[in-house]
Amino acid sequence: MPTCPSDNQQAVDQTDFWTDGGIDWDAHRIGWAIAGACAAATVIISICSVLQHCRSYTNPAEQRQILRILYMPPVYGVISFLSYRFFRSYTYYELVEVVYEAFTLSAFLMLLIEFVAASGTGHKAESSIARKDKRKLPFPFCFWRYRPTKPYFMYTLKWAVLQYVIFRPAISVAAIICQAYNVLCESAGFNARYANVYLEAIDFVSISVALYGLFLFYGLTKEELIGRRPLAKFLAIKLIVMFTWYQSFVFDALEGRVIHATQYWTETNIADGLNALAICIEMIFFACFMWWAYTPAAYRVSGARPTSIWRPLWDSFFIAYIRGVPETHSRFASQVTGFDEAFGLEKAGRAAYVAHTSSESVIRGHSGRTN
Repeated sequence: MPTCPSDNQQAVDQTDFWTDGGIDWDAHRIGWAIAGACAAATVIISICSVLQHCRSYTNPAEQRQILRILYMPPVYGVISFLSYRFFRSYTYYELVEVVYEAFTLSAFLMLLIEFVAASGTGHKAESSIARKDKRKLPFPFCFWRYRPTKPYFMYTLKWAVLQYVIFRPAISVAAIICQAYNVLCESAGFNARYANVYLEAIDFVSISVALYGLFLFYGLTKEELIGRRPLAKFLAIKLIVMFTWYQSFVFDALEGRVIHATQYWTETNIADGLNALAICIEMIFFACFMWWAYTPAAYRVSGARPTSIWRPLWDSFFIAYIRGVPETHSRFASQVTGFDEAFGLEKAGRAAYVAHTSSESVIRGHSGRTN
């Protein structure tokens, strides 16, 4: 396989950010300051949103997934800032950044399933699914029909989404290796002589299957999701992916036409830098949008004491559900079977939480009467 031309100029800017006369403001350093400020603002907004959920951690099964989703804007913002600052290694940062998209999509599926489970008898997702009749698959497979009550269907739906959590990191690792050997060549587009076109094809198939699984589950359970803002929650995730992809396409198209190389930066460097800068700015708005779409107010209990922030944060980093293992890090979790076990849900965890809070209320009431 032939090696691709370097994306970087041989000449390196040797000037310092700070000079005797103050800050050496050029276009790159102005963008550096803007990207850093926007990334910091995104982190602050996301921290506020996350902490509000942590202090009102009344539904661990749902809020665990929400916390994982809320991490998306700061992850994108910080990594985009680093890719702008260290533009010669842009490809490596970009490949790490997109991995979190896979984890976010899987967390969103788990959240939808928790919403559906909450609407079923006995907090069981299968109670809601059992009411569904045989129906057609969404476009483009609408000539096939499926029966939602079949156990294999729900397992298939789960792994249709979770496979992306496996493939996307693997694709990034393969791309990083190819980049190190100078055979990835993203700037060459879909050139069959380089590895990028093959990795992009695998990624396209994988994410298409994952998104189809999400659309299928949403169409199946949209009645149960009324009042949960499912569309806003999904758009908060998918718009990030759409904006980053389309603007990257636009900047790439401008290379050699509007964007021209300079002494220290190639056309690819400038296009990548503009894309990273745009992402840093956009993440401020997406962090605010997610704060609204995944509002902490829905989980506040009037008169309840704020919960500790450490257990929710620990729960949000636990990814046993990817391995098909039920969540166990929450003190409210317990073993479940059937449909819920397939998705790592916590119907019993919710029941345990309700029982726990109810018993505390009874004890407090009894103590009050005694005193």
